[in-house]
Amino acid sequence: MRRRVVVTGLGVVSPVGTGLERFWGALVEGRSGVRRISRFDPTGLPTQIAAEVVDFDPTDFMDRKEARRNDRFVQFGYAAARMALEDAGLQITPQNATRVGVMIGSGIGGAITWEEQHHILQTRGPDRISPFFIPMIIMNMASGIT
Repeated sequence: MRRRVVVTGLGVVSPVGTGLERFWGALVEGRSGVRRISRFDPTGLPTQIAAEVVDFDPTDFMDRKEARRNDRFVQFGYAAARMALEDAGLQITPQNATRVGVMIGSGIGGAITWEEQHHILQTRGPDRISPFFIPMIIMNMASGIT
């Protein structure tokens, strides 16, 4: 028997907008998400532009404590999954939990946390590294906490 997959809901966190309506509206208008880098000072780098996600507040989707314990890529994945569930009108229950999945595409995750923790290691020593370091950088954490 062949099993079929049905996409029932969509969620988007992107440089042109968070949420399906903002994202789609930006695409229809031909708006670009590429702009001058704002998350850090790009002075001295060969490029000054990037497609950064701006105006994203993880506490719109998870509590503050959970947000602090997760890298930004996990926050994005979690937020998109929550939006997709809402879009689908789907409540996860013990009866359907094994039939619900999350698909996330990313080349690398946890780079921000990796860099921060490396700096802490270099400047303050190994005892100051966060106990959440590994969970914060694991690629499947975004779907795992969903």
